[in-house]
Formats: sequence, structure tokens, C-alpha cells
Amino acid sequence: MIKLLEINNLFVNYGGIQALKDVNIIVNTGEVVTLIGANGAGKSTTLRAISRLINPRRGEIMYNGRNITRRPSHEVVKLGIAHSPEGRRILARQTVLDNLELGAYIRSNAAEIKADINQQFELFPRLAERRHQLAGTLSGGEQQMLAIARALMSRPKLLLLDEPSLGLAPAIVREIFTIIQNLRATGVTILLVEQNANLALQIADRGYVLEAGCITLTGKASDLLNDPRVKQAYLG
Repeated sequence: MIKLLEINNLFVNYGGIQALKDVNIIVNTGEVVTLIGANGAGKSTTLRAISRLINPRRGEIMYNGRNITRRPSHEVVKLGIAHSPEGRRILARQTVLDNLELGAYIRSNAAEIKADINQQFELFPRLAERRHQLAGTLSGGEQQMLAIARALMSRPKLLLLDEPSLGLAPAIVREIFTIIQNLRATGVTILLVEQNANLALQIADRGYVLEAGCITLTGKASDLLNDPRVKQAYLG
């Protein structure tokens, strides 16, 4: 297996609060890896550190053989990492099409961008129907689809997905997770933060359990699904 992302001994502070403590994570090319844990465990902080939205206090983030620990966030996007954040963060007063075009801001080939927008419309047919609609008027599920599609417009090798099922109806959640599986089949490597641990572990190759900023368990997703500690804490 080829390591695409390697996090070594990562520490992150928010003010005087230690949000991550000595975190070590590996994501291999082609994998879906999930981070599970309670609210406030440090899952979103981990993704924000990778995409360089926050600065680690200590540690190292290696991506595709390069040290990106101190790289600015726009360079990280150019290197091939896209982040679909918690809460979706779409541009509500822009159309679906505008949001997708803005997702390709690091690119300059107009023909390729247009082809990729059409590809997103094939992947997300509902977005195609609403291409000229203001993003803020979409349903929650459609906004989540748009957030993922916008992230894909930078042609990432690594997609960071933060809580894609948050606030969505069960039928829409299943649809989103089918899309994630389809993305994996196209060769996109995915690091998934997800409150629905059961669903996340069903589609992931491997998983990490974060508790109070520390990784307490790691292993194959199938093993974690059957681990009594995971069952008791996260699978109900």
C-alpha cells in the first residue's frame, strides 16, 4: 500500500485547550478511512489541521511524500487535498453553477472545468436540475451534495469529508453514503469524519477512534464494528 497521508505526533491547541494530543494517522491511496468519536473529540480539528485552516503546535503532516505542516491552505488545495466542511458552507446567494465554478478556482482550463461540472451533474442529477437555483434555497441533502461536488471540482486525490450526514433524513443519508462509495470506486481517497459510526464503518476500510483529542483505538473497520467498546460507546 502507498501512503498518501501520514500524520505524526500531531498536537493542536485552541487557546489554552489541547484539542489534539499525539495523534498518528495513516491514509493509503484508494482507501476510505473514518474518524469516529463523540462531539468535541477532535475529529473536525484533525481535518482542519490537514487542510491547513489551523496551525498545529507540534507534529508533522506528510501528504504524497511532502511535508505540508506549514504550507498555506491554498497550496494544499493545489497539491490535491479538498475539504468538504461540517455545516456544508456553501455560498447561499450564489447559484449551484457558481458554487461549482468557484470550487475550481485553482484551475484555468475552461474546457476541462466545464467537462468536470458536467461530470458532477452526472454524479448528482438533482444538482443538474437546480443548476441555476440559488444554493441557499436547496434542501439540506442537496446542499450537502453541492458541498461534495464543489470540493471535487479541484480534482483532489484526497477528499476530507466532515459530517456529511449531519441533520439529514435517513433516506438522504443513505444516498450520500452511496455517492461516497461511488467516489471511492473512481479512485478518490477519502478521510471521513462521521457521527453515524455504524454507517461510516460499513463503508470504510479502516477506522480510528478519537476520544478527548487522543486516538484510543484503530483497526480494520470490520473489526471496529464488532469491537464491544465501539459497540457500547458509538453503535448503540
